Amino acid sequence: MSDLERRKEMGRFLIDRRARLTPQAVGLPPGERRRTPGLRREEVAQLTHISTTWYTWLEQGRGTRPSLQVLDALTRALRLSPDEHDHLLALAGYTDVLAPDAPGGARVPTAVQTMLDALNPVPAYVINLRYDVLAWNDAQRAFAVDYPRLPADERNTLWLLFHHPALRRRFLDWGADADAMVAQLRAITARHVGQPQFVELLARLNSSSEEFRTRWNRHEVRAVAPRVKRCRHPDTGRIDLEAVTMELVGMPDARVVAFTPADPVSAARLPLLLGRDDSGAVNRRLVKPGER
Repeated sequence: MSDLERRKEMGRFLIDRRARLTPQAVGLPPGERRRTPGLRREEVAQLTHISTTWYTWLEQGRGTRPSLQVLDALTRALRLSPDEHDHLLALAGYTDVLAPDAPGGARVPTAVQTMLDALNPVPAYVINLRYDVLAWNDAQRAFAVDYPRLPADERNTLWLLFHHPALRRRFLDWGADADAMVAQLRAITARHVGQPQFVELLARLNSSSEEFRTRWNRHEVRAVAPRVKRCRHPDTGRIDLEAVTMELVGMPDARVVAFTPADPVSAARLPLLLGRDDSGAVNRRLVKPGER
């Protein structure tokens, strides 16, 4: 992991967050007219009780590593969220104070696949830290894409989100879903700056998708959290699903994501993904147009 790359990324993050604040937002007088939006470097330094020169070095990726006390002060000065605070700590190299992300194998145990199959008709899959899809059940395959037919390097949730039109149409709030996933990826990559698998994925996404690149350049960070996704599938009509994420013991770099129904109507329609009704009987009809 490159310390230089980490420091440069921290500098870009600080610049972006400084540009989002006004003097009034942090209790400072507006002063004379500003050529650029946001706080000045000397104002952040004043709020953090460090020298302007040293703060400038932080934004330039220079100097020594800031202490935890300085990072906490920067968090308060720049009004960072808890997720952004953790992101800043990771970029500064304080991964020892965060929950560890130990590496693990990509091979999914048979017992995990059995669990995924038992979750049908709830769509569920296993992904790693860079959102590669490692295993799935029939409901997930029916809801999203036919994973076995895809090249291995396209079995990635982020890649599919930005490059698979049919899957994109499944999500009625695609923009918000894309915002959340890119922000989650940025939070994860802070712990893995310079690692080849992340560098390669980011290069592919940035070069192939302007929509991804725009979101990535916002420097938003967000922790993974349960959220309801409003969806529409040609076989089920409208279904609302809550994404529930679970860690796997023995595979700390992988997690199970299950899309549980958020309401009784969605629960009744989920079996249609597998050609069954909610009693388990075979029912291969499509949802009537009025039910969509």
